[in-house]
This record gives sequence, C-alpha cells and structure tokens, in this order.
Amino acid sequence: MTDLTGKNAIVTGAGRGLGAASAKILAAAGAAVMLVARDSVAVAEVAQQITDSGGRAVSMACDVADYHAVETMVAATQKQFGSLDILVNNAGVIDPIGSIASSDPKLWARNIEINLIGAYNAIRAVLPVLSKTTGTIINVSSGAAHRPLEGWSAYCSGKAGLAMLTRAVELEYAEQGVRIFGFSPGTIDTEMQVKIRASGINQISQIPRENLSSVADAARGLVQLCNAENDDLIGQDVSMTDANFRSRLNLT
Repeated sequence: MTDLTGKNAIVTGAGRGLGAASAKILAAAGAAVMLVARDSVAVAEVAQQITDSGGRAVSMACDVADYHAVETMVAATQKQFGSLDILVNNAGVIDPIGSIASSDPKLWARNIEINLIGAYNAIRAVLPVLSKTTGTIINVSSGAAHRPLEGWSAYCSGKAGLAMLTRAVELEYAEQGVRIFGFSPGTIDTEMQVKIRASGINQISQIPRENLSSVADAARGLVQLCNAENDDLIGQDVSMTDANFRSRLNLT
C-alpha cells in the first residue's frame, strides 16, 4: 500500500461510492482526510467509520459549485490539519439523462456546475497551497470524456472539459511541483449506475450489475496515483481498463 503518513487530503463527493472508498483507503495509508459532500450526514458517517478504524478524518458539508463555500472548506482543512497535500475531485452527477432536445436547461447547466466548475473551484482554491508542497490533484474522469454517448450530452461535455482542465493545470503548474492526473475508474458498481440502468439509454445501461467493476479496486487505483512511482502518468487521463496501469496494482 502507498504510504501517505503525514499527508493531508480533501476528497469531494465523499459520502458514498468511489469518494467514500477512496477516503477510507487514503486514511488507511496514513493520510488525514477531509470528507466533503452536500450531504452532511453521509460524509459524517463515513468519517466516523474511518475514525472508528483508527484513521484520522473530519467532514464538512460543501457544494463544490459554490466557490466561496469551497474556499471556506479549504481554509477549514488547513486550520484542522495544518497543511494540504492531496485533492481528489470526485464530486459528480450523471443527470440529466436524455436527448438534448428534451433536456432541462437548468439541470444541464447544474451538471456542468458540479462536474466541471466544481472541480475548477477546488483546484483554484488549493493551488496556492499545493504549488508550495509538491501536492497531488486527482480529477475523477470517465471514458465519456473522450467519446459521446447517447443521452449523456451534459456528462460527456463536463468530463471532456475536465480532461482539458487537467492538461491545463499540468501545463501551468508542473514546474512548480503540482502533480495532476485524470482518473477514469471504469464502469463501477455505484448508485450512479443504478440511475444509468434505470434509464435504459445507451450501451452502458445494458451492462448487468454482476459485470460492473469493483469500487474497491478503483479506489486503490486512484490512491496509487499519490505514489511518486506514477510520475510518468502526470497530466494524463489514467484508466482502470489500461493493462499497464492494472499491472501496477497487481490486477489482471
């Protein structure tokens, strides 16, 4: 396991799914973790599970689409832990699912606000700190960033923008020691997949639940990127379906 003793991390969208699993693995690796989500009860429960297991974690309600709220959260994290080393931009939504012509403009815009602008807000708030600490940023990406899928116009657009944001941060801040990655976890068994299957739209909705990938394995892959051994992947969208990366995790 990657040794993150003495490191401090923020994980957005940490109330369930990949965010919760990643926060637990970060804590097990020795990091102190700030868990963030709009649902204060959900993140508090995950934080309690971590502390009950001997880890160090705190939680805070925060809407990543609100820059002031994000800035306040980052300041609270620094006050709590003293420094900051890792940001995991995991907060994301799939809605609205449906054709462009039938989509609700407010829901479409909200998707972009969370999936793209929310990630920008967190990056913007932590860069002054991470550029001084050789910090790591992991943006949770998707295969949808690189190909359109029927009914997912908002999601694909937001993730495509996030992939370019990852590259932009690498271009501007790599020389200052900032390590940034996109991370595509694959089609994993989360609550988002329940919505996708219920929609019946595009081929992803047809994947049986028993064929979905492990959330735990994806979380391990995400946390692995905090290890300097993966510096050759900085600035890239790293996929859990990539055989070379899976071999680093001893997965077939």
